[in-house]
Parts: sequence; C-alpha cells; structure tokens
Amino acid sequence: QPQRHQPQTASDTLTHTQTAQMALSMMRSSTAVSRSATFGRRVASVQNGSRVVMKAGNWLPGSTAPAWLADDLPGNYGFDPLELGKEKDSLMRFREAELIHCRWAMLGVAGCLAVEVLGYGNWYDAPQWALTGGKATWFGIEVPFDVATLAGVEVVGFAISEGLRNDNEDAAKRLYPGGAFDPLGFAKDSKSFETYKLKEVKNGRLAMVAFLGFVSQHAATGKGPVAALTEHLSSPWTANFATNGVSVPGI
Repeated sequence: QPQRHQPQTASDTLTHTQTAQMALSMMRSSTAVSRSATFGRRVASVQNGSRVVMKAGNWLPGSTAPAWLADDLPGNYGFDPLELGKEKDSLMRFREAELIHCRWAMLGVAGCLAVEVLGYGNWYDAPQWALTGGKATWFGIEVPFDVATLAGVEVVGFAISEGLRNDNEDAAKRLYPGGAFDPLGFAKDSKSFETYKLKEVKNGRLAMVAFLGFVSQHAATGKGPVAALTEHLSSPWTANFATNGVSVPGI
C-alpha cells in the first residue's frame, strides 16, 4: 500500500522558519565581522621602498599586456604590437623620443592656434617668407635676421642642449631634468609628479594627433584649423570631412 503523505503541522513549519532565520542571522554576523575588521583602517604601506601603481588600462580589451612594459610607465596601455620596446635600451630611447615629440607637438599646436586666433595668418603661410625672400615676423613684429642666421642659431642651440642631455647617464633626468626646467616646483610632491607625468604624455599624444589633423585638413581644404572649425560650425552639413572633395573619394 502506498504511504499517504502526512500533512505538515504547524510545529514543523515553525521549526523550518526558525532554522532559516538562524542561518540568515549567522550569515549577517559573519559579514558584519569581516567588514568591521577592515572598515576605517588604512591599508598598510609598502615598507620596501616600492610603490603600488594602478595600471592605466589596456589598449585592446582581452589582450595580454607585454611583460616588458612596466605598469608604472606613464601612459602605459600595453600598446607595443611590433615589440619595438622589448629591448630595455630601445624602450628607453622610444620613451625619450615620444616625450620630446609630445612637448614639441604641444608647443606647435598652441602656436598654430594662437597665431590664427590673434589674426596673424595661419601656420601654413607663416614660413612662406623664407621662400619668397621676405622678413620673418613674430606676432606682427619683424625679426631682424635672415634665414641663414636663424638656421645657424637653431643648429648651435640644439647641438648644445642635446649634447648636455645625452651626456647625462641618469635616464630619468634625461626625461625630467627638473631644476631650472621646473621653476614652479611641480616635481617636489612625488604623488603630484606622477599625475603630471601622465597628463603630459596624454596631452602630448593628443597634440601629435591634432597636428597631423592640421596638416591633413590644410591639404584637403587649404584652411587653418580655426577657419575650418568656424566654417564647420556655421554649416555642419555642408562643411565637413565628407564634403571637402578629398577625404572621401568620389564625393
């Protein structure tokens, strides 16, 4: 004979409820203890002179970052698909080259925008005086030197500065010399200094891309960045990359 299912009594229901409440209470107590053990406490600092640095990110999500790119490199996103920085000396040289190009690009982009905003022409026409036999000007002020003199001053100046920089055996000093090159003392606070390093390389990379855009834009439209932006803002649908006749072939 099949056994008949016995109906659940009120005492059985009460027992199950009490058991569930006890389990829930134990879980809450365990969580509270684990939180109270660390809440409000400062994480112990590293005592061996090292720094804990959070990596900036990964340029290609899901990819493995190269082992030769240290996490504390300013602006390191694990980008080296050609393994150009695998050798330590090469990596250092590329870091120097990038940072120097970043600084020149930031100066160049600022100059390109300033000269046009202030109404002194555009960056492309600025050096035309050297080809036409005219005089160089600096924000409307005539410079009393010819091309040969200016070229000579630049060659000597670069030779001296680069010679002094390359004679420095301290790799960090070649990148961030400090001293007279840090008159406002940005490098005094080590934490802020790391932040400034990251900002510099990010803005420098943006400036390099921006100048490439300036060159491409002038090749396509014959206009400077400010003039092209003004035209685009006045008529976005008729003045853009697709309507300049160059950027998109056949249009």
